[in-house]
Amino acid sequence: MKLDILAFGAHPDDVELGCAGTILKEVSLGKKVGIVDLTRGELGTRGTAETRDQEAKDAAKILGVLVRENLGLRDGFFVNDEKHQLEVIKMIRKYKPEIVLCNAIDDRHIDHGKGSKLVSDACFLSGLMKIETSVDGEPQEAWRPKVVYHYIQWKNIEPDFVVDITGFEDKKIEAVMAYKTQFYDPNSKEPATPITSKNFMESLNYRAQDLGRLVGKDFAEGFTVERCLAVNSLEDLM
Repeated sequence: MKLDILAFGAHPDDVELGCAGTILKEVSLGKKVGIVDLTRGELGTRGTAETRDQEAKDAAKILGVLVRENLGLRDGFFVNDEKHQLEVIKMIRKYKPEIVLCNAIDDRHIDHGKGSKLVSDACFLSGLMKIETSVDGEPQEAWRPKVVYHYIQWKNIEPDFVVDITGFEDKKIEAVMAYKTQFYDPNSKEPATPITSKNFMESLNYRAQDLGRLVGKDFAEGFTVERCLAVNSLEDLM
């Protein structure tokens, strides 16, 4: 299956928090979108790897993505080396996306920056024909996505561009809240974490509102780029 967009996250819920509104909008426009989680989030304070597996499936249904896979890398301890790059390359070559979305280039959680660089490097290497990969014994063809965009997570990184997600914010929050064990729940008896507060959940809205304000829209999500953006005409920027 060839996808238009493939979104990577170091943990299940990274994609939902960082770019769910954009994914929902692209799906509504008929784009084929998939998600690949690098780890099962097994080191998360709340819940278990098994509960995260189910929550990720529930969120995928809300987002309307066609596929969601998990590479099962070690939460907290995966590295950007040949072994891990090859696993990501297999996913890129399997789905042949034109656009890849991935973690923030720098963030509070160390896996986010690592995941960002791992996916970015794999996108480049995936285009080299002399790197051989196979799935189920079938050799894969080289494939390099046209662009890699990094969504914004905990830190307030200045975006290079924003996507208007007006009309999709409520559905984004619904997808985030599919992770019942991870976010604000006043009845939970599990330990508190930086992402379980009511303030954190509210921040998803006010960040989207602030980014939207900058472009005269109600809600937006921000992204950073690795190379200069190009347009065919000035009208493309209107």
